[in-house]
Amino acid sequence: MDNKLIVTAAPHITSADSTQKIMGRVCVALLPTLIASIIIFGFNALILTAVTVAACVFFEWAYCKLMGREVPVADLSAAVTGLLLAFNLPATLPPWMAVVGAFIAIVIIKQLFGGLGFNFANPAIVGRIALAVGFASRMASYPMGGGVDALASATPLAVSGELGASHYVTLLLGTHGGVLGETCAITILIGGVYLIATKVISPMIPMTYLATVAVLSLIAGKDPIVQLLSGGLMLGAFFMATDYVTSPTTDKGKLVAGIFLGVVTCAIRFFGTMNEGVSFAILLMNLVTPYIDALTRQDKLGIAKKKKEAAAK
Repeated sequence: MDNKLIVTAAPHITSADSTQKIMGRVCVALLPTLIASIIIFGFNALILTAVTVAACVFFEWAYCKLMGREVPVADLSAAVTGLLLAFNLPATLPPWMAVVGAFIAIVIIKQLFGGLGFNFANPAIVGRIALAVGFASRMASYPMGGGVDALASATPLAVSGELGASHYVTLLLGTHGGVLGETCAITILIGGVYLIATKVISPMIPMTYLATVAVLSLIAGKDPIVQLLSGGLMLGAFFMATDYVTSPTTDKGKLVAGIFLGVVTCAIRFFGTMNEGVSFAILLMNLVTPYIDALTRQDKLGIAKKKKEAAAK
């Protein structure tokens, strides 16, 4: 029979989507930025990306084999983690360091907590932060992508006070120093729009995040366009803060998360000693997501009514 009676607990919602299909769309959305990074930084960008993806897939396969678990490599989640980790690294980073980041992301953050769906934080974000702490000088060694002298020795955020409208095109095209995924803003926007159009992600978190950064930048006397197009803000807003496992599930929660991310990012950028604050903002959001969900979750039907009746008595 084509139609089978499936007896399960509510809710009875079915979908043609699968983890593999969703992750496949994320890979497609990241492809324009990968191509742009290869054009901007050369063959090293492709090598580094291939190493991180291969390492993430291998570590997931090896750990699951070692522990006697089903190997979920085919769902493409490890490949997406590898791509996102690569986009958080400078093209000049030695490949073996990228492998260390992949091990931390897949084994320590993802698999030791039970695998996909059980990780408390975005694996690629933690891998990036661990590398930034452990190999600070190499992670801060940004290659130059293009011939813009003003940005030759630093990312745009490091010299944001010197930038103006004349540099907007540079920021959009990515012809400046930085990691693979924080350069070409226009390709990240294209990928983000694709994810929203295919309903892989909700626009609530990225739009609220970007709007909060823009408003706070204006209040602080900063150029909001420079702040939006610089650093890992676009990559983080569309591809990392929207992770299904580590972001809030309710619309109210997504709104709160977007504002929270914007406030923390701007606080680190404007008042901290680091130029960038996106990674730490997303990590902090991941940690408080359970509390955001608990505070914004809709009450069960009848619960509010019973509370009112009890109060009236």
